Amino acid sequence: MRLRSALFAVSMIIFTASASSCSGAGPAQGTGSNSDGSGAPLRSAATGFIEHSIPYEDHNIYAREWPGSGPAIVLMHGFPDDLHLYDQLVPELAPRRVIAFDFLGWGTSDKPAGRSYSADSQTRDVAAVLDYFSLEQAVLVVHDASGPPGIDWALDHPERVAKLVLLNTYYSLMPTLHAPEAITLYSTPDRSAIADTVAASPELNRDLYFWQVGGFIRNDALRTQLLPGFYERFVPALASFRSLNASLLADVAKRTARVDRLTRFGRPVQIVFGAADP
Repeated sequence: MRLRSALFAVSMIIFTASASSCSGAGPAQGTGSNSDGSGAPLRSAATGFIEHSIPYEDHNIYAREWPGSGPAIVLMHGFPDDLHLYDQLVPELAPRRVIAFDFLGWGTSDKPAGRSYSADSQTRDVAAVLDYFSLEQAVLVVHDASGPPGIDWALDHPERVAKLVLLNTYYSLMPTLHAPEAITLYSTPDRSAIADTVAASPELNRDLYFWQVGGFIRNDALRTQLLPGFYERFVPALASFRSLNASLLADVAKRTARVDRLTRFGRPVQIVFGAADP
């Protein structure tokens, strides 16, 4: 699917949540620009946003808010990326109110030394963000590893969920669950020595990142444009990435034991997977 078509399809899916109003405020205005690298510029997501620094457990979570109408659309990134994953989607969601944030340990959010990361800790990140913005109704959009924390928060607060949108994510064990190779390397205990070697080598770490993440981007020009920036922001988050992977198997097993809760979730859910998604 071509980039513009994919963005349009996802934006239309997210737009189908019922309309209501929410409120929020914040200090600083942001500016910036973006394009798809093919000579055809896209509308920039990096304009007109309000920056927020959200106090949380003696640290700060970084968030951006694009003011607008309707229930706020809350975009949660996967790993190993950050809120910039949605840079080219946000313009397609106008004039809706949109909020994107970096999980603690990622992007522009604080990266506390020695902190352990898990789906449980990230569920608390989600709670901190939604409570900060006083969102009584929100469209939650989760992708990749933000699935477990986003789904957990939704299950615990169904009355505050206008809609739950699942983009190529996971929650529990199932026959079709297959982790990308880099995730398998870092989450499998008997491969920890190899993972240590890769993580300690800037060259191997970069090669693995560009091979794995680059393989998810079909557009050559877009891959060339986006990968260097994503990798530059990933390097400071490597410890967070490894910690989250160390808890991955236990996190999935824990949610497999509570999967029956999903059948009782009474809010609208949209599941979006590409034909070639892992």
